[in-house]
Amino acid sequence: MSSLVRYRRDGNVGVILVDNPPVNALKNAVRVGLVDALAQARADASVDAVVIACAGRTFIAGADISEFGKPAQTPTTIDVIAAIEAMPKPVIAAMQGTPLGGGLEVALGCHFRVAAPGTRMGLPEIKLGLMPGAGGTQRLPRLVGVEKALAMILTGEQVPAKDALAAGLVDEIVEGEAAAIAFARRVVADKRPLTLARNNDAKLAPFKNDHAAFDAIAAKYAKRGALHAPAAAIAAVRWSVELPIEEALQREREKFVELVADEQSKAQRHIFFAEREAAKIKDLPADVKAAEVRRAAVIGAGTMGGGIAMCFANAGIPVTIIEASQEALTRGLDAIGKNYQATVARGGLSAEDRDRRWALIGSSIDMAAVGDADVIIEAVFEEMNLKARVFADLDRLAKPGAVLASNTSYLDVDAIARTTSRPEAVVGMHFFSPANVMRLLEIVRGAATAPATLATAVAVARKIGKAPAVVGVCHGFVGNRMLRLRSVEAERLLLEGALPQDVDAAMTGFGFPMGPFAASDLAGLDIGWRMRKAQGLTAAIADQLCERGSFGQKSGGGFYRYEAGSRAPKPDDEVEALIVATAQRQNVKRRSIDKDEIVERLLFPMINEGARILDEGIAARPGDIDVIWVYGYGFPIWRGGPMHYADALGLAYVRDRLKAFAAQTGDERHQPAPLLARLAKEGKGFASLGDAT
Repeated sequence: MSSLVRYRRDGNVGVILVDNPPVNALKNAVRVGLVDALAQARADASVDAVVIACAGRTFIAGADISEFGKPAQTPTTIDVIAAIEAMPKPVIAAMQGTPLGGGLEVALGCHFRVAAPGTRMGLPEIKLGLMPGAGGTQRLPRLVGVEKALAMILTGEQVPAKDALAAGLVDEIVEGEAAAIAFARRVVADKRPLTLARNNDAKLAPFKNDHAAFDAIAAKYAKRGALHAPAAAIAAVRWSVELPIEEALQREREKFVELVADEQSKAQRHIFFAEREAAKIKDLPADVKAAEVRRAAVIGAGTMGGGIAMCFANAGIPVTIIEASQEALTRGLDAIGKNYQATVARGGLSAEDRDRRWALIGSSIDMAAVGDADVIIEAVFEEMNLKARVFADLDRLAKPGAVLASNTSYLDVDAIARTTSRPEAVVGMHFFSPANVMRLLEIVRGAATAPATLATAVAVARKIGKAPAVVGVCHGFVGNRMLRLRSVEAERLLLEGALPQDVDAAMTGFGFPMGPFAASDLAGLDIGWRMRKAQGLTAAIADQLCERGSFGQKSGGGFYRYEAGSRAPKPDDEVEALIVATAQRQNVKRRSIDKDEIVERLLFPMINEGARILDEGIAARPGDIDVIWVYGYGFPIWRGGPMHYADALGLAYVRDRLKAFAAQTGDERHQPAPLLARLAKEGKGFASLGDAT
């Protein structure tokens, strides 16, 4: 028997214990051990029932996804479930922690399922561009019904034990292994029938002869555009209604294998690994530990400051918001309150949870209120003089050992650190708007940032549910430095012949949730205008719009016009006239530009800049750049981020197109970066640099 699986008897109950830390992943050795242990329990005449349990904090939390894409090793998860279903004795899954994916599918194959309080279970394969492949699409609908099954499979969200009990997924909520063994004895004593999920069609009956009812439920999940996995999962659940289960299980497996080989799933799995790698600091000494953060403070109650404060409160960390005036503070607190109330109104938060989080948010107009905070995040306006004054105050008022973080999106963190007498305590923590929603947190490591400061910043990011990526100091860091190249090229496309709606349609067609011009209107054109003026830069069209007071949605018009009370962008004839007139003044001959050229013109310069960023060591790994763009800028996860996307296209193609763009535009920034050119010449991709795959 595998060393990762142990078998013992507890009276008339056989106990199979999986012990594969940290999450008891269903790797091949575990599967071997389970099959062997089940055979031993079956042959043991003194055993009347079997409990499958797990050591540590969780029941089997899914498959070992590092095995995906590799030749299947027997026994498979399907073989394990077949061994369970062939047992003439009741088999009980004793779940705790987070039984997910293949782990939950093993439990679905058991005769009975019990769960400890606090257990959360789910089938999250959809988040990796996959669907359940070991019977989950067939057994789950039979236990919880079609509607609940579709919701679980197509959102990938976890279901708490009490909801699982109400739905029929769990038979009882019990605490601990001993209670699960006692449940097994009751099953034997009561002579409960050994009903397998696969044989129970009662909850499918309403849909067997009413396919329209199924379609009505599935319709809410069918609008996933170019994503392959949701459509496949809907089809698989439909097979539970339409086909004999053996045929449905066979089709499910074939579709799963097809998705594993699909480029979308490869991209999503890349991001899964890259996100975990991005949180690792390569040169952090092994003995450096993150400081415990018991209390936080946020300077500034604007949109960003309020959102950052919510992040801490949502994670159960007391936080104090500090503003310069009571008026600004009240305005910020009101915005937080409205935000929480809106979440309650749409069912995303209970009133009790809202009140609990609200109670963790303190406020003050006295900067001395930072005195007891372990981490302090400055979120004032993006002006160096203002930030310097704030950090001078923090240097004077913050307790020794406190982390002093700036939410700057562009400015020099080293220069900010030099305004204090403790530059080792200063780090950039660049949140993305809305801060309480967006997952990315760019952590900017200054030249003097101490390892313990950096480790604490990363630990805080993970504690508040963010995806951290450590970057170096340069203007705009990683995300905004690359975005600047896209912005320049977007304006150039307007002059050459495209209209804002053409550019935005090309990018949303590629998979972005919003095009660059609609996004600029949403953020406010005046923000970029102010930054450009500070840097001595220009943007021919955007600057003219700002000069006439067209700042985007907030002014009723920007690149688009907006009708009163609406956020829907409408093409603006006046903007088109402005673009045409500007092109004429600059002697630019306008032409028709197709969507493929638009996409390449916007993305390839970004990829090129990403190569420079890697060469300079501003980002440690190509995957870090991908994580930043997926979680901070809406790059479609199913394309894997800009660097992964470039690898999928082939760097030789990207190189050649960049050369053509340089010749076409006269912009030498389009010349292939040395790293990109070298990798292309060698026939390699960015992943060859050691990124997660």
